[in-house]
Amino acid sequence: MKPADALGLLQPGDWLVLAATAALIAALWGHGSNGDRVVIKQAGRVFLETSPRLDREIQVPGPLGITQVEIRGGRVRIKSDPGLHQICVKQGWLGPGQVAICLPNRVSVERGASVYDSLNY
Repeated sequence: MKPADALGLLQPGDWLVLAATAALIAALWGHGSNGDRVVIKQAGRVFLETSPRLDREIQVPGPLGITQVEIRGGRVRIKSDPGLHQICVKQGWLGPGQVAICLPNRVSVERGASVYDSLNY
């Protein structure tokens, strides 16, 4: 049997099931797993938890001033920080499982779940 002949065997209900399945797959395609999150903490407490898919800039207050966190195109970074050495800013865009910490201002940004199942020492 040729593939074109098989299409003729489908009933209207079969097409409905195929359309519903395609719609469900399309709806779920854009959603990340629970590990696809950005967690911003200030002084050890969660300041904001959000999706990396929402483009925005977040201003996090700290003891030295404002730390700016940028989320753009599914990526996250610390855009600016009032700290002296700018180590967390120089770290750049974070990949899944990475963390940037601005110690003097007590701000941390964590991207998604860890890429490791376990770590051994």
